[in-house]
This record gives sequence, structure tokens and C-alpha cells, in this order.
Amino acid sequence: MSEGKGSRTVGQTGAVLGTVGELFGLLWAHKLWWAIPMLLLLLLLAALVFMAQTTTVAPFIYPLF
Repeated sequence: MSEGKGSRTVGQTGAVLGTVGELFGLLWAHKLWWAIPMLLLLLLLAALVFMAQTTTVAPFIYPLF
């Protein structure tokens, strides 16, 4: 099978999720499980800030602040 442009994108996404999975595994193995909610909250806030920069989503996010 030939790989198209879309299948490479899926592979790259899997690699990113693999790294995040390894990070969570490391936190769990070193008994830093209490840091996982803080990390998730930080990632959520970063996504919210990123989404607020786009003009189409900004009017819906600004009332949250």
C-alpha cells in the first residue's frame, strides 16, 4: 500500500500521543501522580489561550474570563 499524505499525519499524531503517554507513565512510575491533574489543567489552559487567538472562536471564549 502506498502511504498518502493523510496517513503520515496520523503517524505523526500517534508519535505525539506516544510521547505524552510516556510522560504520564513516567509521572505515575515515580509516584508523581498528583502532578497529572496540574499538567492536564496547564494543557487545557494552553489550548484555551491558543483558541482565543483565532477570530472565529474568540467571542465565545472571552465571556469565560
